[in-house]
Amino acid sequence: MISSSAVLEINTKNLLHNYKYLASISKSSIAGATIKANAYGLGDIKVFNVLYKAGCKHFFVATFNEAVKIRKKNKRGYIYVLNGLNKKNIKNLIKEKNIIPIINSIENLKEIQKEILNIKRKIYIGIHIDTGINRLGVHYKEFEKYKINKKLNIFIILSHLASANEKNNNYNKLQNNNFKNAIKNYQNVKFKSLANSMGILLGKLFHYDLTRAGISLYGGHFNTKLRNKIKPVIKLKAEILQIKNIKKNEYIGYNQTYHTKKSITVAILGIGYADGISRYLSNNGYVFFKNKKFRIIGRVSMDSITIDISNHNNLLKNGMFLEIINYKYDIEKFATNSGTISNEILTSISNRVKRVYI
Repeated sequence: MISSSAVLEINTKNLLHNYKYLASISKSSIAGATIKANAYGLGDIKVFNVLYKAGCKHFFVATFNEAVKIRKKNKRGYIYVLNGLNKKNIKNLIKEKNIIPIINSIENLKEIQKEILNIKRKIYIGIHIDTGINRLGVHYKEFEKYKINKKLNIFIILSHLASANEKNNNYNKLQNNNFKNAIKNYQNVKFKSLANSMGILLGKLFHYDLTRAGISLYGGHFNTKLRNKIKPVIKLKAEILQIKNIKKNEYIGYNQTYHTKKSITVAILGIGYADGISRYLSNNGYVFFKNKKFRIIGRVSMDSITIDISNHNNLLKNGMFLEIINYKYDIEKFATNSGTISNEILTSISNRVKRVYI
């Protein structure tokens, strides 16, 4: 029995399909998976287990705590920590095998190597090269000049594309060339990695040794050619908490943004902006039930939304669940109508929304 008024249904078969398809595009490389931010909100432990069974051995997270959380449940595979490592986590790193911190600056590299070189057990690290996105990472020109201690066990060198979703953007080629030049003296490093989900679509020259798909594992395609290749992974549903009749010349929700021009019937659903439903959808969004579409009216509240069900009021009853996101109205369409991207949609779905795996 469902105890929550909002449910995120996650299709693990479609998740597997997406992983295998993305792996097939870059078949000359090993296919990893980005599961940071709780696997984009879908549940990192569950996603890790599903993908590991399918052959995925390389997983990328953002923070050391994310890595340790997964390690407590599963000792297998490699976990890369993109936000790096600080002195406080050295002791934890010694305890946890196959957690590989990605170092993002020369200063941090110097600081960490003093600690690591004194440890008897072999510890691997990765290095992030900033090839032009100007976020985390060692600038590629600085990396070319710096001589890394040969005793350091560098397992991976990676970079990140700024515009991979724009196939014809020449900045992708520029970054690839910067990366290629930066790693030319490090061909003995086991893995070089540049391509994220959209980067995989850019072709073999961007694949290197290891790809790291993220949003496209979970159904995001940015309206690229992936749209017809990968499958939707989630449905977001909310329960009807109450149905009521509203008379003409009444107002619905905060600040009187919706005025009834006639008597209508509304349903109040148990999901709101605290669950990841953008206030941008106030008087602007839709929900669905059996191919019927119902408009959101009034402001999106913290815990609820109101929809007009006047044309189908006999179809719906209290306790029924309606779909906010489904396989036809997928996360990309929902994101566009919310004025954002699919990554933000998934990661904004709160923990009080119950996760159900099918």
